[in-house]
Amino acid sequence: MPDLTSQQRKFLRALGHALQPVVLVGKRAVSDELVRSAADALEAQELVKVKFNEFKETKAELLAEIARRTNADVVGIIGNVGLLYKWQPEAEKRQIELP
Repeated sequence: MPDLTSQQRKFLRALGHALQPVVLVGKRAVSDELVRSAADALEAQELVKVKFNEFKETKAELLAEIARRTNADVVGIIGNVGLLYKWQPEAEKRQIELP
């Protein structure tokens, strides 16, 4: 999947607005367990909110690291919440069709 266009990011942000945070970044920052949890959530849902309870000043870098380690794309960050998207290559499992 090539990089997301601005139109696709806007579409995904609109979808993500109603979602609840699934991955919470706390005292341990980006641990292997957190990455595994994010990867599982992305596999199941494709679009996942990540809430930063701690490390709020470095959230952009930490979200980029989570995205890199899960092979996902950072859709955006608003406040202390980031949005990740991972394209599902299997058409029958795909829940989101990008414009």
